Amino acid sequence: MDYGKYLFEINKKQSLQKKKSKQQQSKEVKFRPSTDIGDFQIKMRKITAFLEEGCKVKITVRFKGREIMHHELGIELLKRVEQELGESASIDSMPKSEGKQITMVVSPRRST
Repeated sequence: MDYGKYLFEINKKQSLQKKKSKQQQSKEVKFRPSTDIGDFQIKMRKITAFLEEGCKVKITVRFKGREIMHHELGIELLKRVEQELGESASIDSMPKSEGKQITMVVSPRRST
């Protein structure tokens, strides 16, 4: 067997593996503590669409000005998001506060 042909076949296999592999993407959806019901439902639809595509979703609640005094509103909002998602998603990182925002990372649940 020719060594050049052997190298060519190895490169061909590697390129096919690279082509078939899918990279994990992450998306971000931002909320505010005063997000109304209609906007909340639209953003939830977007989150479920991202999860169905197989992307991780970073959910952020941003506070402006004096809203930071009502930190519990942001945590309640993230709990509501968690309840809405139910069994379709698993939480990678629990809600944590980073300055003027609270973040939580959600990924699609593996189907077995």
